[in-house]
Amino acid sequence: MALSGITNDLPVNDTFTKALPKVELHAHLSGSISRATLHTIWQKKKTNPNDDKNILSDPAIALKPAGTFPTILSFFQIFNDYIYNLVNDRDSIAYATRSVVEDFQRDGVRYLELRTTPRNIPNAGISREEYVQIVLEALTQHHKAQLASGAKDADVIEVHLILSIDRTMSALEADEIVSIAASHSQPPSTPPEPTLPPPRVLAIDLCGNPTKGDVSIFTPSFLRAKTLGLNTTVHFAEVPASSTTTELTTLLSWSPSRLGHCCNIPPALKPIIAERKLGLELCLSCNVLAEMTQGGFEGHHFGEWVATECPVALSTDDVGVFESALSNEYLIAARAFGLARGQVVELAKRGARAGFAGRERMGRLIGEFRGSEKC
Repeated sequence: MALSGITNDLPVNDTFTKALPKVELHAHLSGSISRATLHTIWQKKKTNPNDDKNILSDPAIALKPAGTFPTILSFFQIFNDYIYNLVNDRDSIAYATRSVVEDFQRDGVRYLELRTTPRNIPNAGISREEYVQIVLEALTQHHKAQLASGAKDADVIEVHLILSIDRTMSALEADEIVSIAASHSQPPSTPPEPTLPPPRVLAIDLCGNPTKGDVSIFTPSFLRAKTLGLNTTVHFAEVPASSTTTELTTLLSWSPSRLGHCCNIPPALKPIIAERKLGLELCLSCNVLAEMTQGGFEGHHFGEWVATECPVALSTDDVGVFESALSNEYLIAARAFGLARGQVVELAKRGARAGFAGRERMGRLIGEFRGSEKC
């Protein structure tokens, strides 16, 4: 089913895509931290007399120059060697979380599912449970500040968490993360704000280096998550090594609601995904710049999947690394695939239908935008 929608002669430009109310369904917390935020954290630690003077070097030096990007094979070292070692205490985790949300909000994102792998940080006395509490508290502070400000519904952002299980974890660690997710998944006992529910954990995810690990060991954890009422999404067919029929059939046996990336799906499995109408989190810049796909943006598999009935949600993956905000992803898609303004609005609505929450509110906001002079 190709995108339908209003067609007019006005071009799709960055002003239009930034003003469009958007959902972001595939964004990693640590990978979404901007270079400016990392620099602020680094400066604060450097001047703090209680911090080690042998702190990591300035992110402007330690990370690759702006405009250069890692491949999928070198990508994970950015986190292991630098970001996790800089953002490694309560203050920096909370500050980074708030900054990431504010960056998405400024870009016109009105519904965000932020995913993160619960971290054990022994040097800071932080367990996985405490890590999740720190992140949720930062999100809650932002939520309360929005309500207190009296901001209009069209200007505020609803944020929830997805907890990720890394492919290199043990089955025991995976089960711990499912338990943590379940303990933070229930809405408050008091009625939430009608248009802006407070943050909570909505789902679990499978992520990590796609060349490592045996995903079958996580089957009990993902099946247990479903029985506990958690949604599930998985990184799917990112690279050839993780795109065997055995692995992908195992992942599909978990009955996930959404799939991320989907770069190397074997032809035999595509009808199954289309028949199930699974939500697809597609990340154009990440896939092209990290050399996960071939042929540039015009050859991206977005063009294939947007013609099906699967809800396609454009996403950023790691905007701090690939330096392309969600509004720019919409602009790229419009230019690469010849989308008119009305079709871009329809794409946003389809993405909203794949969200684990916020669908009614986002459908209304995007619908109001469709009928405005902005279109």
